[in-house]
Amino acid sequence: MASMASVEEIRNAQRAKGPATILAIGTATPENCIHHSDFSDYYFRVTKSEHKTELKKKFNRICEKSMIKKRYFHLTEKMLEDHPNIGAYMAPSINIRQEIITAEIPKLGREAALKALKEWGQPKSKITHLVFCTTSGVEMAGADYKLANLLGLDPSVRSVMLYHQGCHAGGTVLRTAKDLAKNNVGARVLVVCSKSLLLHSADLLKKPWTLWLAKPFLVMGLQL
Repeated sequence: MASMASVEEIRNAQRAKGPATILAIGTATPENCIHHSDFSDYYFRVTKSEHKTELKKKFNRICEKSMIKKRYFHLTEKMLEDHPNIGAYMAPSINIRQEIITAEIPKLGREAALKALKEWGQPKSKITHLVFCTTSGVEMAGADYKLANLLGLDPSVRSVMLYHQGCHAGGTVLRTAKDLAKNNVGARVLVVCSKSLLLHSADLLKKPWTLWLAKPFLVMGLQL
């Protein structure tokens, strides 16, 4: 019984007192911005589908009713010109897509994290844990490792890397961060969700209508 009480005392000493709290929030988006009113022109131009006028009219109506004002992209027209397979249906392009997003996702996370750190007003040396989630690609070392290096975090920071949570990402990382904060007294957890739909970006005009209709509503950016 004495040893059990000792273990319980140790655990109680490790746990934080009081509720977990969000101390700051930062957001970031890719630099390439397109107004949604221009999206159908852009999309049909880069996919070389401007001759499909009736289809473009339908696509434009969907865009108008989406209530979305702006879209942010990692892709630029120059990148699509250099790598035409990215915009071609069923053309092999997974390697270049993976190469782009594994480089850009940690950078996007860094921009949002710096804004959150500025709002928090405390030095980054106080961060004890990092939780990073992305649905964009998989690699080792992971995006959490790259972000920690970009931010210059202490090597002692404990990180959790989550992949492919989809629409559950926000809730999943917050639950994970809450558990870390509640069970580690003095914990300061940096949470980053960074996502790009570049892996899914292609000539959807030849795909099933269910995917084609979703295209105007899919967003590319970051949550923190």
